[in-house]
Amino acid sequence: MLEPSSPAPPRAAGAAAPAGPAFDRRRAWLFTAMIVAFMLINYADKSVLGLAAVPIMDELDMSNSTYGMVSSSFSLLFSLSGLIVGFVSARVTSRVLLFTMATLWAVAQLPVLVVASVPALVAGRLLLGAAEGPATSMSMHALYKWFPADRRGLPSALQISGAALGMLIAAPVVTWLVTDFGWRSAFVVLAVTSLVWSLVWWRVGHDGPYRQDDTSGTRDHATAGPTAPGVRLPYRRLLLNGTVLGSIAAAFGASWALALSHAWLPVYLRTQLGMTPGGAATLISVISGFSLILLLSVPPLVDRLRRRGRSARWSSGAPQGISVTVAALAMAAFPFVDGRGAHLVLLAVAFGGHAIVFPLHYMTASSVVPPIQRGAVFGIVAATGTLPGLAAPYLTGHLLDSAASPGAGYTHAYLVSAAVMLVCGLIALVAIRPERDARRLGLTAQADPSKPPAR
Repeated sequence: MLEPSSPAPPRAAGAAAPAGPAFDRRRAWLFTAMIVAFMLINYADKSVLGLAAVPIMDELDMSNSTYGMVSSSFSLLFSLSGLIVGFVSARVTSRVLLFTMATLWAVAQLPVLVVASVPALVAGRLLLGAAEGPATSMSMHALYKWFPADRRGLPSALQISGAALGMLIAAPVVTWLVTDFGWRSAFVVLAVTSLVWSLVWWRVGHDGPYRQDDTSGTRDHATAGPTAPGVRLPYRRLLLNGTVLGSIAAAFGASWALALSHAWLPVYLRTQLGMTPGGAATLISVISGFSLILLLSVPPLVDRLRRRGRSARWSSGAPQGISVTVAALAMAAFPFVDGRGAHLVLLAVAFGGHAIVFPLHYMTASSVVPPIQRGAVFGIVAATGTLPGLAAPYLTGHLLDSAASPGAGYTHAYLVSAAVMLVCGLIALVAIRPERDARRLGLTAQADPSKPPAR
């Protein structure tokens, strides 16, 4: 074995590429557990305002539009920070980035504890949004450094499942804190939890062997060749190819439903369906459980299909478009369904059925991006795909205040949301074609005629 300082001997033309870094299973999965906890706290922080919305609105005498504005303020800097940090990630380690984010999450809970007012809520949500904007993309980017390309389906699903776990656990716990100890207690507990995670992470978190500029483990199993070492492409070409645009569209549609569920679903369940705080929390946990089942079953299946030669378009692209389209149809239908059981099933599909988009859209985007530019593109994809958080909550509040009745306002909001999601789902279904776009960008070698084509 060569010493680290020894120069590598030249490789003969046509020789096989050197083997990639050894896969450290134990450390990779330990790191995954930390990332899952990171995402769990992330979504608990994000959802606390919606879960405590009714008592906060009552105490501060807030209208629906004002509450919608406060909720939307979370996303004002969310996309911008995700974009900026995506570019910074090429120069700053994941250890520093994730530690900084989690520490800021704790700080963001403090303003409303000092002065309970609308400006304090907005200030806290602005800071929280700025600190959480890069969280999903950068933690996924950090996770990819621990796994080769054909092993990323399950860890990606587990990373995103932190969101479902966040709601699954946060909904009953936060509701219990709000009901028994007042809504401020939930903010305190989440601040302490974020701080504890950041301190643990500072001790154990570090980058894995599959670095940005490392091409090992990046082979697309539906193509014949690996990404060229160290290759860079103009961002205009990367961002305007169909696969990245389709991935953004899928994320946009799924994020619209997610933003709506965080801000308004708890309020809708309590004020329109007459549920108790505990009943609403239980239903939200059930929806999160449904999302978790999808997250833990679909992406590993995608990995198996890819290893068997199925194309990325049908194994990971089509499921994104289908899931957003089905969720859109469910959202359009449930305001008009009278049966309570059918209503709740459609609610679960509308607000939980899109969950698989979040790990899969990173997988499809990464397959048409050089590894050295992956962090920046992930930041851009996340920034544009999560813009609904800026529009959906406020638009819903405005529709509620302008409608003849709250019920009519919710119906209008859900129909608008369904239309947005349907368009996004169809775009994703048509546009995501990773093999085609990778060839057009010159990121794969010419196909070997002795091998069967991807199916």
